[in-house]
Amino acid sequence: MYFVYILQCKDATLYTGITTDVARRFEEHKKGIGSRYTRAKKVTRLVHVEKRGTRSSASKREAEIKKMSRAAKLMLFSDRQASQKAYSIILK
Repeated sequence: MYFVYILQCKDATLYTGITTDVARRFEEHKKGIGSRYTRAKKVTRLVHVEKRGTRSSASKREAEIKKMSRAAKLMLFSDRQASQKAYSIILK
């Protein structure tokens, strides 16, 4: 099982990635060992997660999201209640 996730950074920019373990990867980003981008921009929170069955489908979805405008990305996680429910399950 793979996950596509979006993180918000301290400067309000968004970072998109894929992983098999969202909680572990989020902690790596917070510690500055996740990616050069998040090391420089300082991650503040996880804002969106999607579950995918294969690495291929996760990579394709990641590419789709990265091509989206900022406004379109924000629309993905505009329903805060649904998003918070998903994160509480994943980050346990």
